[in-house]
Amino acid sequence: MDFSSQDFLKSPRGIRSQILTALRAWDSRQVAAAVGAFICIGIFIGIATVLIPNPIFGRDIPPVWWNYPVWIATSLFSGMLVASYVKPKNASDNDLPASRQDEKGSKLGMIGTVLAWFAVGCPVCNKIALMALGYSGAITWFAPLQPILAVAALALTGVALVWRLRGQVSCPANEKTASVKVVR
Repeated sequence: MDFSSQDFLKSPRGIRSQILTALRAWDSRQVAAAVGAFICIGIFIGIATVLIPNPIFGRDIPPVWWNYPVWIATSLFSGMLVASYVKPKNASDNDLPASRQDEKGSKLGMIGTVLAWFAVGCPVCNKIALMALGYSGAITWFAPLQPILAVAALALTGVALVWRLRGQVSCPANEKTASVKVVR
């Protein structure tokens, strides 16, 4: 199952219908998992980056306007991605084949979520950026990169989610099974 960028751009209507078909097929377990994961990921990132004010962490530089939509969208995409791995109630193990695409989607989703954490966090409160660049380097070099990290985070989690949802409704046939002839 190869989802190239050209495929994505050629037939957006087909992709949208596949995504909507996959989402309509979700049962209550998957919806509950999506809501639960969205809330957990949102709270975790929100508290760690002080987008949710709390006494545990501090933030030296106040958040910028785009931090909040990136935080919410990444949490939503990540929550839905987690829910796409929940087995529906009536599905058998044979109905849910594992593929390399699943592994790729989960890796992209995890990378995207971590990038979002770096993107919406305080540039000088991030110990990694602070140790690598120092205070002035974090403001000079890391802070301007945060919007790029945010776009990358949204793109990675979005692509991973689209792959997973499309994979739930498509019926890929690999080359070996497609070339096998039935002999009677």
